[in-house]
Amino acid sequence: MKKYFVIENIYVVAAGCIAVWLLFLGPFIGVADNGDFLRIMGTAGLNYYDAMESYGDRFFSYAHALFAYDDFFRGFYPSTQILLVTIARFAGQLLNSSAFDIRILGFIYVVLLLAAGYIIMKYNKTRCGITAVTLAALMVFLFTDIGYLAYFNSLFGEPVSFVFLLLTIGTGLMLTHLQSPSRKLLVLFFVCVLFLVCSKTQNAPLGIGFALIGLRYAWMKEERKWRKLALFLSGAMVLASVVMYVGAPKDFKHINMYQTIFFGILYDSPDVEGDLEQLGLPSHLSVLADTNYFQSGTAIPQNDPSLKADFYDRISHVDVVLFYMNNPGRLIGLLEYAAEHSMNIRPYYLGNYLKSEGEPPGALSYFFSGWSEFKRYDMPNQLWFIAVFFGLYFAVAITEWLRSRETRVRVRIELLVLLGLTGIFSFMIPVLGDGRADLSKHLFLFNVAFDMMIVASIVWLVHRMASGLRNAREASRQVR
Repeated sequence: MKKYFVIENIYVVAAGCIAVWLLFLGPFIGVADNGDFLRIMGTAGLNYYDAMESYGDRFFSYAHALFAYDDFFRGFYPSTQILLVTIARFAGQLLNSSAFDIRILGFIYVVLLLAAGYIIMKYNKTRCGITAVTLAALMVFLFTDIGYLAYFNSLFGEPVSFVFLLLTIGTGLMLTHLQSPSRKLLVLFFVCVLFLVCSKTQNAPLGIGFALIGLRYAWMKEERKWRKLALFLSGAMVLASVVMYVGAPKDFKHINMYQTIFFGILYDSPDVEGDLEQLGLPSHLSVLADTNYFQSGTAIPQNDPSLKADFYDRISHVDVVLFYMNNPGRLIGLLEYAAEHSMNIRPYYLGNYLKSEGEPPGALSYFFSGWSEFKRYDMPNQLWFIAVFFGLYFAVAITEWLRSRETRVRVRIELLVLLGLTGIFSFMIPVLGDGRADLSKHLFLFNVAFDMMIVASIVWLVHRMASGLRNAREASRQVR
């Protein structure tokens, strides 16, 4: 019986109970659609359940539990989310052939979350009880917050990024802890990376970093088959990242570029025509400054054929990067704006309840929201704070890396450094790729990485303090 009363099992029970209560037993909690559901529904064979539903009821105000079955591939949205939604769809059809219940997908996400937490707990706990308890408490408090879990009962891609970043770090750390990890575990690590990198186009660049850490895993064992497999999987991950980025639908690229220029660079610009000249764009596009792609009544409609030659064919993200390199103050200003929205785990403009619950439009659930509300109101949402935190995190990691001589420990630290770099990329990419548009939602993966860094930092600090006290006691006994 004692073998079951271990910290990782206690975590699974505690986190599982909270998730089940929030998502399945109480009032239905989800996240309202902002229009993004259409991307995945058209691919995975789903549709809106009530075809006569008003625009106000369908979008922004209320979550939805039921969806209609429809034909597959009425469009195509490249994402690993498709596989999870399709599995849930087929399971749902077996249980209820008349309507798909989104909670089946939510259950899959819960299982993946608990598996990630179990792996992280089991292979990162130490003999120090207080450290293990701290890790478990933080994992429960931070990652079963309603800000994260509400996404599970939705068709947004955010929960895929969330659970698979946790699984990626968990399986990656597991590889460094086992004396002789199996090739199956190495494959599992890269499968988790694949689901993370290909869940959303903005995650595609992350695959390069994880491919590099894969090269480090290649030399953890002398076995030839192990090295060949690690090298092959690392190369495949680079290819997957490139394909994911290049293969993004042209419409999405157009939307992102429009937002980047007109709702990013040109937003409140002191010299709109001068900025357009730097970007190599015609001056008559100045009438679109401060507008976003989904805004109606613009001087030039967003789908106007003239924009293809005047704008979409003449601009790329390379031009954007060069512009910000020549105007670093403008980039810092945009990053400061992003930082103001960086501590919001959840989109506060999207309702959580079904309309039938009788809650007002856009109403949110605040049950078990201690962490998300603390971050929103009490944690500094300023660029200097983010810079200082990341600087300290990397400084400690580098110090620990230099102190260690064991390859496995160094690779473990490098994986945690990569977690920090993931946070930086997840902060920068939305700014460079989508301007000011919907930053609270686009910075979701930054929040996941940031919170994982918080956990790692606190656990490291508690472990160091506990080790220091233990060493002090031992020295005291020797003196006596």
